[in-house]
Amino acid sequence: MATSSAPLAKLAEVAAPSPPKVEVDELDLALLRALARTVEMSPPAVADRLARLERNGAIRGYRVDIDWAALGFPVVVYVAVTAGPGMDLSEIIRAIRAMPEAQDMSVVTGGLDLLIRLRVRDHAHLRELLLTKIFQINGVQRTETFLSLADVEPNNFSAAMLEVMSKRKAKQRT
Repeated sequence: MATSSAPLAKLAEVAAPSPPKVEVDELDLALLRALARTVEMSPPAVADRLARLERNGAIRGYRVDIDWAALGFPVVVYVAVTAGPGMDLSEIIRAIRAMPEAQDMSVVTGGLDLLIRLRVRDHAHLRELLLTKIFQINGVQRTETFLSLADVEPNNFSAAMLEVMSKRKAKQRT
């Protein structure tokens, strides 16, 4: 592993680029809220709006919400990773990305460098990942593992955030 005086220098190579800000109007916000509620528009008008929002990047895609527990991966574990001084964080990120069990990962500030969410079958599976994969990644100085006891999701995060945006736009108009 190469050492660097700027450990985050190559982070842009592995991080998703920031999408350009998309300007949306009140109808766009209503359409997005319609994913949770009904909007009174014709299907072709909805289709046109959705297509434009997809092209502009406001809608990144549509996903299947998989119940991983039902498929044999019931355990969620968060692993906090601290890289060694001067280590190239992008190499650690690439190694973790190669692990199918790594559900997502964030580069964070504070006393650690990465926060990884893993999906595992059980304690033995977690132990195997830590010992044979994560601890073997060159540059990983320290880890801390957190077992998730329960996932608590907001009622409808997207609808709530779109409502906040809609109210902010209404204030701007007045």
